[in-house]
Amino acid sequence: MERALLAVDPTLAVIDEARELHADLLVTHHPLLLRGVHSVATTSAKGASVTGLVVGDIALYVAHTNADVAAAGVAEALAAAAGLQDTRPLAVVEDQPLGRVGRLASPTTLGAFATALYAVLPPAAGGLRVAGPADAPVETVAVLGGAGDDQLDAVRASGADVYVTADLRHHPALEAREEARGGAPYLVDAGHWSSEAVWLTTLRDALGAALRLDIDISTVRTDPWTFTVGAENLGGNA
Repeated sequence: MERALLAVDPTLAVIDEARELHADLLVTHHPLLLRGVHSVATTSAKGASVTGLVVGDIALYVAHTNADVAAAGVAEALAAAAGLQDTRPLAVVEDQPLGRVGRLASPTTLGAFATALYAVLPPAAGGLRVAGPADAPVETVAVLGGAGDDQLDAVRASGADVYVTADLRHHPALEAREEARGGAPYLVDAGHWSSEAVWLTTLRDALGAALRLDIDISTVRTDPWTFTVGAENLGGNA
């Protein structure tokens, strides 16, 4: 094995890229098959993906929930991108640490924090969605890469001023803001892909230190969203 490609998702385009690079290994965060299938015929995208891996002689390794809880995993990478210090787990689920809570080097505002975070995360078409006033004070931050609205109770218990995660659905987000009575914790939806793609650099560095491989990060942006229309700033300037 001489070359590896790292990506968030093992899509057809990513597999094509791996084949073009003559990669022997594709490491992704998300599985190829999230649900069971009855066929891998090439008439389906999943089947064509499996065939592409086989024909290209490419092994696929998936680091999903294990990377979510790893010491140098997705949560730690997102916490580092957010500039957090003195981090601790947001929650412990089945004896495994989930997410991170930490403090910023110095207090700031919600708007300034969101702007700084946007500048360091892999860009997404939707940018960052923020719930809360732009001038609200922020110092303690909770983060959880990927879908995180099932940990809103843990965020409240942590005392965080703001929660950075993704895939925040209407009702959980609305209820969280109602419970906060307009105060903390505020919410930042960074987008699923962006909040996890930030980990790929950490993964590349770790694998590079442990293995004698040529390691590339995929240039394919697997976030399914491509543009937005009519986005409005309803809470003041950032």
